[in-house]
Amino acid sequence: MTSAAPDRIRDLAADPHASFVLIARDGGAELLTGDVIDVDALADIPLDGPEGPREVFAMVPYRQVRERGFDAQDDGTPLRCLLVDAHDRLDVAELMASLPTDAIALRDGGFDISDDEYGQIVERVIAEEIGRGEGANFVIRRDYRAGFDVDDRTAALTWFRALLQHERGAYWTFAVVTPGHIAVGASPEAHVVAQDGIVTMNPISGTFRHPAGGATRASLIEFLSSTKETEELFMVVDEELKMMSQVCSDGGRITGPHLKEMSRLTHTEYMLRGRSRLDPRDILRETMFAPTVTGSPMQNACAVIGRHERTPRGYYSGVAALFSPNADGGHDLDAPILIRTLYIDQGHVRVPVGATLVRHSDPLGEVGETHGKAAGVLGAIGAIDRDVAAETRDDDAPGGASLADDPEIAALLASRNTRLADFWIQPQDSHLSHHFDGRRALVVDAEDRFTTMLAHQLRHLGLDVEIAAWDAVTDDAVDAADLVVAGPGPGDPRDTASPRIARMRQVVARRRAAGAPLLAVCLSHQILADSLGIGLAPLDAPHQGVQKTVPVFEHDASIGFYNTFTARVAPGTTRVGDAEISAETDTGDVHALRGERFASIQGHLESILSRDGIATLERLVAHTLA
Repeated sequence: MTSAAPDRIRDLAADPHASFVLIARDGGAELLTGDVIDVDALADIPLDGPEGPREVFAMVPYRQVRERGFDAQDDGTPLRCLLVDAHDRLDVAELMASLPTDAIALRDGGFDISDDEYGQIVERVIAEEIGRGEGANFVIRRDYRAGFDVDDRTAALTWFRALLQHERGAYWTFAVVTPGHIAVGASPEAHVVAQDGIVTMNPISGTFRHPAGGATRASLIEFLSSTKETEELFMVVDEELKMMSQVCSDGGRITGPHLKEMSRLTHTEYMLRGRSRLDPRDILRETMFAPTVTGSPMQNACAVIGRHERTPRGYYSGVAALFSPNADGGHDLDAPILIRTLYIDQGHVRVPVGATLVRHSDPLGEVGETHGKAAGVLGAIGAIDRDVAAETRDDDAPGGASLADDPEIAALLASRNTRLADFWIQPQDSHLSHHFDGRRALVVDAEDRFTTMLAHQLRHLGLDVEIAAWDAVTDDAVDAADLVVAGPGPGDPRDTASPRIARMRQVVARRRAAGAPLLAVCLSHQILADSLGIGLAPLDAPHQGVQKTVPVFEHDASIGFYNTFTARVAPGTTRVGDAEISAETDTGDVHALRGERFASIQGHLESILSRDGIATLERLVAHTLA
C-alpha cells in the first residue's frame, strides 16, 4: 500500500461522482477504480477494450435471471460495470488504520415483514409449493431496514472496516461505491470461480447460529446430526451439479463436506470442480443463480419467489463478478454471492436475508434463521450488541482451534459421503462404458435441469446425447432418436391443462405408439404409468431430497427421490397390461416400470443421493435398447 492510498480513498469517498471498489480476499486487500457503465445483458459486459482484454468488475442483479428465461420482478437495478483503469494491492492493517471507526447508530430498525407474517409465508410455501410438487426447496427473503445520520459514503467505509475487523471466515469482504448504488458486505460463499479452465462452485447450506457464549462441540454435533440440515445441503449440491454439468465437459466432482466457520454463524459446504472452455460470461449466465439463495428446481424457484416475495430483490442473491485478463488472452472469473450485504441509499440501509424452506421446515425455526443472519451482519458492524449476535470468540483475537479439527466432528462430516454416489465423488473415468457406442439419445427437459446430469451420465455409458426443451422439441426429433429419455419436472402430472404436461404426454405416447426405445424419469414415469391405466396420487409427505433403498426389478437400489406424486397400484400387483411393475410391498407405490422397449423410474438416478444410480441407469437403458 502506497502512502498516497489513504488520501486517495478519502478523496474518492468525498467525491459523489467517483466510483471505486474495495475488496479483501486471500489475506490481502485491493482497490479498484475506473469509469462506470450500465449494460443490459451479461454478453454486453465489455471485456475487450481498445488495447485488448481489460479487467471489469460487475454487480449482477437478481433480475438478470431473465436471461435464462426465468421469472423475476424487474425493479430496474442495473447490471453495473466498473471498467478498471487502476488495480492497487493494499496492506490490510494499513487500510484499516485509514478508515473511519466511529460507530454509526441505526434508528427505526426492523423487518419489513413481521415475524408472524413471515411464518405464515413459510407455511404457505410448504403447503402450496413443496406440497404440490413445485420443487424441493425455496428461499424466501425479507429485509431488515433502518435509518442512519451520516453521509452514505462515510457509512460504507465505516462498515467495511467493521466487517474486516469483526467478521472472520468471509470469502470476500467488499465495499462497492458508485453513484446511486452502494453495497458493503462479507459474503461467505463463492458462487462460481473460473481460473485456468477450471470451474469451481461452492454450495453452502445449513445455518448454525452460535448460542450465547459461543459454539461448543456438543451444540455443533447436534446441528450436524439434523436431518433437515443434511438434506438441505444435499439438495443444493444436486442443484449446482446441474449447472456444472451444463458448463463443464466432465460434469463436475464434489469434495467435502467442510465447515464454514464465521464469527456468529457456522455453515456446511461442498466444493464442486470441473473443466470448461466457455467464455466466463456464459459460465456466469448458465449458473445464475445459486440454489442456496433461490431454491430448486431453479426455474420454478424463480416463479415461487415471484409469488411469495413482496418486493423485488435488487442485488440480493445476485453476484459481484471480477473478470481479470489471463495469460491465455481470455479472462478468469471470481464471483461471490451477494448475501450478508448492506445496501445503502440516502441515509437508509437495507439488509436482505432469507431462509431455505424444505419439507421439514418449522416456521418458528425459519423466522429465527432470518434473525440470525441479520444479526450476524448487524452485530459485525456494531449496530446491535455483539453479545446478542453471539460470537464464537473475541473478534480481535480470532486464533484458537477450529471445531472442524475435533475428531468426532470431522468423522460426522465425513460420514455424510457414505450416503452419496461415487460417480460424483470419485474420478468418473472408472464409470466409462462403451456399451452403447454409436447410439443417439434425446433427453426431453420438462423444466428440471437434472436433465444435464442425466445427459452427462448417459454420455459416460457411450451414448451421443442431445437435450431439448419440452416446448422446443419437434416430433421429427422425437422419432429420429435411438433412445428418448423423457425427463423430470415440477408440477402435478394429472394437470392436463398445463401445456408442459400435455407435451410430455405426447412425447411418451408417440414413442410408445412407435414401439421405439423410451426411458421415462420421475414426472414422465408418472405420465407413462397414467397412460397404462395406473392411478396417480399425492404422497402423504413429499419425498423431496429423500434417499430410499427400493426394489428395481431384480435389484435393490439406493436412489434419491424428488417427488410429491406417485403412481400407485394395489399392493402385490406385479403387472398391468404389457408392463412389469416394481412397487413398494406395503403401499403399492410404483418405483419402476418396464415392458418391450420401454422402462421408467420414479427416483433420480443422476442425483448425488443415488448410490446405485449409474448401474441402475445402465440396466434400464440396456433393457430399452435390447
